[in-house]
Amino acid sequence: MSTSATRRAAFRAKVNERQGLLVPGAFNAMSARVIEDAGFEAIYITGAGVTNMSLGLPDLGFIGLAEVAEHTARIRDAVALPLIVDADTGFGNALNVRQTVRVLERSGADVIQFEDQIMPKKCGHFSGKEVVSASEMVGKIRAAVDAREDGNLQIMARTDAAAVHGIEDAIERGHRFIEAGADILFIEATESLADIERLPGLFDKPQLINIVIGGKTPVQSREALAKLGYGIVLYANAALQGAVLGMQRALGTLKSNGRLDEDATLVAPFSERQRLVNKPLYDKLDREYAAKD
Repeated sequence: MSTSATRRAAFRAKVNERQGLLVPGAFNAMSARVIEDAGFEAIYITGAGVTNMSLGLPDLGFIGLAEVAEHTARIRDAVALPLIVDADTGFGNALNVRQTVRVLERSGADVIQFEDQIMPKKCGHFSGKEVVSASEMVGKIRAAVDAREDGNLQIMARTDAAAVHGIEDAIERGHRFIEAGADILFIEATESLADIERLPGLFDKPQLINIVIGGKTPVQSREALAKLGYGIVLYANAALQGAVLGMQRALGTLKSNGRLDEDATLVAPFSERQRLVNKPLYDKLDREYAAKD
């Protein structure tokens, strides 16, 4: 079994334990490296984060397959952890979804997430969302399942229908998506604590719950969500929001004082920055391959 196949099989088993695996989101290779270094067991490549941090734009469908695949490949090269990749709507119809799976699987994805919004999509915690028919999404899921080469690459189906048609429609869609072959279910922007508590018991597949800091879903502890039976507890943009605050603090101090020293309360030390990008390894390789004459 290849390294990727082994990693995917192990991650499938981990998610199916339904023990509330805590997964942060990454928006580039460095943020992924920090997540891995902090001891987390998986990484979510966030479409919102990539859009915000690489384009300076809101999560309104501004990125496509090429950008997602490029970021996935870069992050795959930087870390060994399982990668959950946010593929938005699949960038088109069922045929586009098929190609999306083929491209992202080759790029190093271990789970690929698709949602049932129309194109262009919106952040799941924005107002004014619209969804495609359940039947159209079922076709996309079937195409995704059929397109994967490794059967342990998981397909995650996300529904945004709760905000559009109500939670019961989202639940009905969830059952249909699982019947179509989805490995993980993601009911986005659940606002009621009662719904959060009952959802895991309604399905025979693991679920992801998305905790957006400042968003619509009530924040619950990982332990509480694990007891309810959620497979994954996602904090897609904790790193992003933390990074923005860190930049604002450091740059605010620089602007106010006209200088910025290596203050551990404001910036990572120079040596820590080099450690995170494996500078010692490249120093060693440079010596090894240097001309001897």
